[in-house]
Amino acid sequence: MRLFIPMIGIMWLIIALLIFYQYKREVAYRTEEVKKQLDIVDNRIINAYNKGIDLRPFMNFLSEYFTDTMFDEVSVCVYDKDGNLMYNVGTPVIQDFSEAANRAEFIQAKTSGEGSDIIRKGDSMFFYSALMSDDGEILVHTTMPYTVSLIDAIGAHPQFWLILALFVIVATAICYYFTHLITRNVTLLKDFAEKAANDQEIIEDEDFPHDELGDISRQIVKLYRDKDEAVRRVEREHSVALNAIEEKARIKRNLTNNINHELKTPVGIIKGYMDTIMANPDMDEKTKTRFMSRIQENIERLCSLLNDVSTMTRLEDGSGNIPVTEIDFHDLVFTLENDLVESGVTENMQFNFNLPLNCRVKGNATLLGGMVSNLVKNSVKYSKGTYMTLDLVVESENYYTFRFTDNGTGVDPEHLPHLFERFYRIDAGRSRKSGGTGLGLPIVKNTVEALGGTIFVHNGTEGGLEFVFTLEKWNDAES
Repeated sequence: MRLFIPMIGIMWLIIALLIFYQYKREVAYRTEEVKKQLDIVDNRIINAYNKGIDLRPFMNFLSEYFTDTMFDEVSVCVYDKDGNLMYNVGTPVIQDFSEAANRAEFIQAKTSGEGSDIIRKGDSMFFYSALMSDDGEILVHTTMPYTVSLIDAIGAHPQFWLILALFVIVATAICYYFTHLITRNVTLLKDFAEKAANDQEIIEDEDFPHDELGDISRQIVKLYRDKDEAVRRVEREHSVALNAIEEKARIKRNLTNNINHELKTPVGIIKGYMDTIMANPDMDEKTKTRFMSRIQENIERLCSLLNDVSTMTRLEDGSGNIPVTEIDFHDLVFTLENDLVESGVTENMQFNFNLPLNCRVKGNATLLGGMVSNLVKNSVKYSKGTYMTLDLVVESENYYTFRFTDNGTGVDPEHLPHLFERFYRIDAGRSRKSGGTGLGLPIVKNTVEALGGTIFVHNGTEGGLEFVFTLEKWNDAES
């Protein structure tokens, strides 16, 4: 309503001005039409005189014609050049013609042949006209009082007011309709602003009318939602980043704690044997040799642990900077298989592989060799099987999918999700006896992921563990 009232006020003002202008035009037009009819009467009298026709019958006709019309009180008088009244219809206005010498209509008639004037007397108004014959012998003088009937006649037609009323009603309805549309948009935008300020649920875009203002409103809502979604996305990303940082810090703390724990055992054993040897210089050679052998085993275990920790750190902190080249995975595994067998790493287990020739992958020879070695060592130490196999199972456009299996005992299902965790041991006692660092499988997982692949583990259908991993193919365009 606050918008409708001033708008309808302005519209009504414009309509009032238009009505006033149109009314004046209508009155002027009707007044001119009345004047034309009187001029016709005056000219008919002059024409009859010019043709020598007796004016009496025509004047009698006018008297009857004007009766009970708007011209009922019209006075039409014919004077000769001396001012004598010759004929008249109605009551003559001028009784003494000499008094008319200074009247405006007479002066104009003597000068140009015709004249007119309007004179107000109190609340009355009179229209005067004078028309002189060409020879100047007669003069027709007409007086038209503005009576009620004449005012009604020259006033606006009743249909004018009816049309005007309809126009005002229609204009008001149109104004109300459009102000309703505009205020609806404004109201919706106001509600939107209040809800946005209070973080309440925002109205739907479809609530806005389908017009230009509605389109602008929808754009405003869309911009707000995009901004709000961007803020929420940044908050989510920030939260994820914080969680990632916290998780990384937690992992490093756990890694540090686990490393400290793992280092204490071999260092403690080494220190114990060394202290014993130093405290007993007369120890027999057999006992001393046995102690030195145990010291050497724990030193090797300590070196393996440090090497594995170094590898893990390099994979985690510099995975994006690992140099990759074209690796023939068949040739790498073939060479590695000979080294593992000759060095006795495989012990009593048989290692087989079934890889196609020219199996070129994108990788790092040192990391891939360490990954396969760790898989082999894990099976040898924990599977209790007799053989292990590495083969290619699927080849896609961009990746090779490999499978490493053994025929051992496998693990209980609850342990499978934790096998790639650092220092995770199914049986801490057994793992320590077998000399494992607890980082072999985590290194395998980090190696595969650092080279752009994936890996998962499950129990095989015929027993033992089955590792399935992918490696990216080498693209000749990268050469």
